[in-house]
Amino acid sequence: MSTNRVAVVEGNLDAYLEEAVGPGELLAPDAPLRPGSALTARQAVELFEDQVLSRTLDVMARELKREGKGFYTISSAGHEQNAILGAQLRTTDPCFLHYRSGGFMAARMRKLDGSTPLFDTLLSFTASADDPVSGGRHKVWGSKAAWVPPQTSTIASHLPKAMGTAFSFSRAAKLGIDTGLPEDSIAVATFGDASVNHATALAGINSARYAWRRMNPTPVLFVCEDNQRGISVETPRRWIRDFFSRLEHLRYFEASGDVDSVWDTTALAIQTCRTTRQPTFLRLRCHRLWGHAGSDVESAYMSQEQIEAAEARCPVLGNARRLVETGAASPETLRAIVSSTRERVRAAAKEAVRRPKLVSVPEISAPLAPEHPERWRAAAAAPVDAEARREVFGDRLPEKAKAPTRRTLGARINDALHDEMVRRPGVICFGEDVGRKGGVYGVTQNLQSHFGRSRCFDTLLDETTILGLAQGAALVGMLPVPEIPYLAYLHNAIDQIRGEACSLQYFSNGQHQNPMVVRIAGLGYQKGFGGHFHNDNSIGALREIPGLAIACPSNGWDAALLLRAALAMAAESGRVVAFLEPIALYHERDLHEPGDGGWLRDYPVPDGGEIEPLLPGEVGIEHPDHGDLLIVSYANGFRLSLRAARRLAEAGVRARVMDMRWLAPLPMDAIRAHAEECGAVLVVDECRATGAGVADAIVSGLVEDGYRGRLRTLRSADCYIPLGAAAEVTLLDEDEIVEAAQEVVR
Repeated sequence: MSTNRVAVVEGNLDAYLEEAVGPGELLAPDAPLRPGSALTARQAVELFEDQVLSRTLDVMARELKREGKGFYTISSAGHEQNAILGAQLRTTDPCFLHYRSGGFMAARMRKLDGSTPLFDTLLSFTASADDPVSGGRHKVWGSKAAWVPPQTSTIASHLPKAMGTAFSFSRAAKLGIDTGLPEDSIAVATFGDASVNHATALAGINSARYAWRRMNPTPVLFVCEDNQRGISVETPRRWIRDFFSRLEHLRYFEASGDVDSVWDTTALAIQTCRTTRQPTFLRLRCHRLWGHAGSDVESAYMSQEQIEAAEARCPVLGNARRLVETGAASPETLRAIVSSTRERVRAAAKEAVRRPKLVSVPEISAPLAPEHPERWRAAAAAPVDAEARREVFGDRLPEKAKAPTRRTLGARINDALHDEMVRRPGVICFGEDVGRKGGVYGVTQNLQSHFGRSRCFDTLLDETTILGLAQGAALVGMLPVPEIPYLAYLHNAIDQIRGEACSLQYFSNGQHQNPMVVRIAGLGYQKGFGGHFHNDNSIGALREIPGLAIACPSNGWDAALLLRAALAMAAESGRVVAFLEPIALYHERDLHEPGDGGWLRDYPVPDGGEIEPLLPGEVGIEHPDHGDLLIVSYANGFRLSLRAARRLAEAGVRARVMDMRWLAPLPMDAIRAHAEECGAVLVVDECRATGAGVADAIVSGLVEDGYRGRLRTLRSADCYIPLGAAAEVTLLDEDEIVEAAQEVVR
């Protein structure tokens, strides 16, 4: 090994153990390191073993990287005291860890017979397909058996889901859902002092405090591993203490000093969280070694004196001194631990690099978006208990409703939510104003009165919290249906879907799931309540998320069948589904003329009959016998296209109109088949022209698959939607559809 800071730190430990002289008489294995401490000599030696393992793996990670055989060098060096957390927490305490958790995982996996954390970590460093956590997709800390869902977060974006998990413990118990966890389990999230400043992290901590203030048990332990630096940027002195120790509704602890002091403070923090069920914050003092990662040269922003001062505080070296000085272990014993660990890691590394790698796209993407259409269809088409439905609906069964207000899109979504909550006891609906008020547009009316506050409830006004809560609830066995009141609001929190929810199955190789159906009110054409925050016609940020399915109903009949399919996908395959609801069509009644009732729909009864759910790829076709032109659209664009099609027919152009229903995955097989039959295609995409909708993907898909017919798109302006009548100028309209259709037919 070349002379570098890694060699210096390793040499310091070796030199001490060679020269150290113990007190002569060793402590009994069960004796405390000092009077009054709960840490025994045996436990202290085990901690040292786990910390040395973590440190040795970090050294090997850098060697593998230099040889081109390893692909990860963000180390746990300097953070090994987190092994104390791993040793004290139960394997039934769900843990959401940041990337410096080598010591934690070594100690936690010690509790599981047959576990092999040494070899597993090397498999992950070398991106082997045999890696038992991610299957070679990423270096993540995780274990299904040890209740550690893998995280890739670097900005503490896992804190909202940790809060959501803790919040959901008692709610699951009330609903009779078996989480498989003891009733006094706690959730744990670890993170760094720099990332705690991120809005997502603050949202997680704030929402836990808010939940506790509202008398909801929220036993989450937030552990800030404070090394006083975010890559090169120093954290102000006392920043963590000054901010978090003063927050109400948050118990605060600090752990620093000798290993036995850290052990005792950590035990107190865990016990406080477990018994009070209150959010708890533990600041764990650390000293980062060897930079942020292997590519980070500390000397570019730290003086030699600063680097050496951090090395002098090496926790592995400090713990070795403490064990020798107290008589917990002899220097010879600790030397043997270090030597044997290095030998085992080196031998295992030689085997790990030989293990197979992922080599094909199907293999890599297999766990991303599981598809089980037959299971989905069977689950969605199964009958809902008739007696249970009558208890909920009384004499107002939705299939018997005749009043126009009960046959609109919004009303039918409400009916379908009622039925699905009857069908699936684990379904919970929550968000901003969804409870007593019934949602901004009344779509969740009566859910709370029919199913209670445990299953339909209001949250604080923060989309990050809503989506974090959904993930946590799903992890403990519930099927969440969170509501985002406006599409534009989602962008404040979209990483909770993109970076967290949709990545879980992928990075855990299908071992963990957080199924959910996220209801999002959106798109344009809303009248009387405008502006771009309430008329957002861009779904590009959703469409680019790997594994996310997007359903978009245009009418009430479809909405019920799409929602049943979406919940079946979530329940059967752990899928994350965005259910995009066009606000402007919630209460629309008419199609062509005022009062014609052309947009009202009957309700598909969930009685197990011939009515099928609408799965991905299953489109709606109006005028299937028309063949001059295929108009492909969705939501508001579909309704406008039907209006345009009547005018086109009067002008001699027989247009077939398709409602895609699913915007991800796109129903390209159906589009292609109808396009070939018609020979001319107009894609009517109500979203903004550049990257905001689906038109570009449809066109490229058709062309690349050999379609040679006439082809054109019509999209809304590349502009935010303004307030008032000016909004109509930016959005495509019926006249433009007619004109574009005539042009493409010509």
